[in-house]
Amino acid sequence: MNPKFYNQLGLAMRAGKLVTGDEGVFKAIRAGEAKLVIMAEDASANTRKKFQDKCQFYGVKLMEIGSKYELGRSIGKEMRVTIGVLDGGFAQMLLKSQENPAEVKHIDQ
Repeated sequence: MNPKFYNQLGLAMRAGKLVTGDEGVFKAIRAGEAKLVIMAEDASANTRKKFQDKCQFYGVKLMEIGSKYELGRSIGKEMRVTIGVLDGGFAQMLLKSQENPAEVKHIDQ
């Protein structure tokens, strides 16, 4: 678990730059508004396939991270399987926090 990622996700929610739920995320993908889709690692096989196909077709990045409960808790909601990020800046920030999860690097002497 990366607390920085979940904190940033909560910030995006407070800024009004997220959409949640299958239909809302699908609508954002089709409209070209979704810059990133975040899906829980414990999503069902059917949900996983639908979102992988839809994101690939529309050229939207898909990130699988955390559980349904962790995603929901980070945005102040009940469990959430899918979250769409509508802002490019927040999408880049969330992707970057997963590439470099450690704030402090270990230095060998």
